[in-house]
Amino acid sequence: MLQKREVESDLGGEKLKELDGIFHPRSIAVVGVSTDANKVASLWLKSLISRGFKGDVYAVNPKGGEVFGRRIWPSLSSIPGAVDLVIVCTPRSTVLDLLRECAAKGIRAVYFYTAGFSESGETEWVDVEEEMVRVAKAGGFRIIGPNCFGVYNPEHGMPYGPFNIMAPPGSTGLIVQSGGNMGKILEFGMTQGLGFGKSISLGNGADLGAADFLEYLAVDPDTRVVGLYLEGPRDTRRLFEVMRTTAEMKPVVVWKGGSSPAGARAAVSHTGALAASAEVWSGALRQAGAIEVRGLDEMTDTLLLLDRFGRLGRNNVGAICGLTDGGGGESVLISDACAAAGVEVPPLTEKARRQLVQLIGQVGSVLGNPVDMSQCQSVPEKVEWAMELVAGEPQIDVLLVYESAGVLLDFYPREVTDAVNEAILDFAQKKVKPMVLVLPHGPAETRRGEIERRFIGAGVPVFPSIERAARAIRNVCQ
Repeated sequence: MLQKREVESDLGGEKLKELDGIFHPRSIAVVGVSTDANKVASLWLKSLISRGFKGDVYAVNPKGGEVFGRRIWPSLSSIPGAVDLVIVCTPRSTVLDLLRECAAKGIRAVYFYTAGFSESGETEWVDVEEEMVRVAKAGGFRIIGPNCFGVYNPEHGMPYGPFNIMAPPGSTGLIVQSGGNMGKILEFGMTQGLGFGKSISLGNGADLGAADFLEYLAVDPDTRVVGLYLEGPRDTRRLFEVMRTTAEMKPVVVWKGGSSPAGARAAVSHTGALAASAEVWSGALRQAGAIEVRGLDEMTDTLLLLDRFGRLGRNNVGAICGLTDGGGGESVLISDACAAAGVEVPPLTEKARRQLVQLIGQVGSVLGNPVDMSQCQSVPEKVEWAMELVAGEPQIDVLLVYESAGVLLDFYPREVTDAVNEAILDFAQKKVKPMVLVLPHGPAETRRGEIERRFIGAGVPVFPSIERAARAIRNVCQ
């Protein structure tokens, strides 16, 4: 039998004790599994088995049978052992009877993939959702959802729903109302080398809400950064109180869905979200000390930099560009994009400028900040020396390297481009100052992808555009 994890904390200890079993269940029953291996519930079971869930897994369906070499139990009560967590993939007409069975079995928590309740707008099913919560409270257990994909915890062998998604374990936790968007955050983060820890898809949040899980992640010792995607949580007032407390301990990043009129209409039918103006949300998030982002890319980009560097006190960028000819235009591009995002590109000291003249030469390059390496871009030693010079400036907080890989790969032999990238990577690993690489897509996409994977594998944040890099840098300096 799996041993229960010990948790201790002065702040939020009760919430840790209450919810830790949801993220570390000793056993899970998937209700709705059938002998058809391609049904959602069956795929959910398969996902838990294949990803090595650290506990007992049971399949449940009144019709019985067998799937994946495992017995399908006819009911929860027929399972001989204890069951901590129940995943429900059955028609909505079955849920109240199932919840009564959960109470009789002594279940600790249940979450519902099953949808069609308050988000439907149908009075009958709004009432059923409310009754579900009453039954759970009377039975002494908690509900996640309905209309959700529930718990994700790779450290405990709990993949994301039936999709078998399992990002590398990390210290970023997620609280997400949309199951689809949570999957996208996980997938986008994985491609950037970002690992995730304990996360939750909330759906309608009829019982346990965003505030409950934020209170848990605030004091969870394995979580360093928390990202939230919200459409219209029911516990908004308490959520902002918890958010304010959490933001004093660890970064909180919030993406509010439904900010446009069309998005708000979609959110209502998606999770039954209540509308509120984007301006009201932005003001409340600022007061709570949270970082607001607007979209999937900005969400994962910001989480990535927080994971790699934590909060930064200032957003002064020193940039290296011109790793192919055309560095003058790149200098303007970088400066304008940073200014638009509210990121500073301060001038270098006079001493540094004189040293750059000695390094690069007076003609054909922009010798300021950004630094244009056009006249010696193929000399790895000079590229690294310039990076060290800029990073050594006291007013510079983040080093940004802009590499037009497509042109560079076409212009120089492979051994030259490899040597230049080795010099950049060598500098990044010295961790003199935080460094990001901007590697735009281009004609040599296969080789560009190889460079990208190499840097990501070494833990260097890589962005496809200066605009995305600048927004992320601005956000981690809030």
